Amino acid sequence: MDRPSTAPAAEPGGKPRGKAASSTLAASAASGGKAQARLQVPAPQTLAEAPVEVGAETKLDDEDYPAYSMGRAAEILGVSAAFLRSLGAAKLIEPQRSEGGHRRYSRYQLRLAARARQMVDHGTALEAACRIIILEDQLAEALRINTQLQQGGTRQ
Repeated sequence: MDRPSTAPAAEPGGKPRGKAASSTLAASAASGGKAQARLQVPAPQTLAEAPVEVGAETKLDDEDYPAYSMGRAAEILGVSAAFLRSLGAAKLIEPQRSEGGHRRYSRYQLRLAARARQMVDHGTALEAACRIIILEDQLAEALRINTQLQQGGTRQ
């Protein structure tokens, strides 16, 4: 399926623009103005066909990579930006900052925010919900470490 390019090679009146204009005009002048050459633009690659760099691949798999802007995170969760800021004030999540100073959220942080929203929607105070989630995560981490130590045997 052909997709339209983002920058048309011709203006609405059919006049070529940019590099297409110079190539078309040069071909037209070379042939006495009777024939026009067309630029062949390769079809854009789909995401599956696009080459993936090793660094990009690890970012796609890293749940701690800050891939989401505040606006996108709020849209995904169905909350306001103020709610996300309040989670930061309650120390549940601390978003990373872009070079421009904008908040950036990871998938892991979005999961925590979704849990907080669910608890708040069920009547739990925001501060209490954040504290519960923090304690749940600490318990899960302690259990994970305990399991690792038990599987690895005792060390002295």
